[in-house]
Amino acid sequence: MLQDGQKGAIIQRDKLTYAVAPHVPCGVVSPDFLRKLADVAEKYHAGALKITSASRIALVGIKEEDVDAIWAELGAKPGYAVGLCVRSIKACPGTTFCKRGLQDSLTMGMALDKLYHGMDVPGKLKIGVSGCANQGAETCNKDISLVGKKAGWDLLVGGNGGAKARLSEKIAEGLADDQAKTMVAKVMDYYVQNARPHERIGRMIDRITLPVFKTAVL
Repeated sequence: MLQDGQKGAIIQRDKLTYAVAPHVPCGVVSPDFLRKLADVAEKYHAGALKITSASRIALVGIKEEDVDAIWAELGAKPGYAVGLCVRSIKACPGTTFCKRGLQDSLTMGMALDKLYHGMDVPGKLKIGVSGCANQGAETCNKDISLVGKKAGWDLLVGGNGGAKARLSEKIAEGLADDQAKTMVAKVMDYYVQNARPHERIGRMIDRITLPVFKTAVL
């Protein structure tokens, strides 16, 4: 039996079948890949196609012996859904499509996805990029997030869902694109160097205090 995450497969409730979730950067997918997903799902009798909270499309109810063939036919990389790593970078449509967008969240999200998706870190980590204060990418509960304002990006840190949910906190505002990327990199570096094993950013901030964290990264 495969372990969770092995070969990009996640064991399901029945302990017999698996789900596979190809990486879909910021939830943007082509019609050709959607057709391929549908064809593979039908060929291998997937129990369902499920759009995930990380804006991926998971093939659910897959037999273990079909996992390798499915990945070969999809020709895609797995999305990192388990493990101590950067799980996902979620982005709203931003100024590319949305009438309310104030900043280009899709371009920023894609850039952060290339830099960080799958990166090994001390604990589970999720990134969100929202083009306006409505926070379509649910940036209030992401470990690291950018929120678009007229004057630039606000940087928020320390959010997470789960049994001990925590809202993210703003540590910088009015950032230009390059400044925002630099600040995200500083947050990442400090977190990797100072967090305890399995500790998310919010829990580290609770331990060391927000002023100490801000001083270190700003």
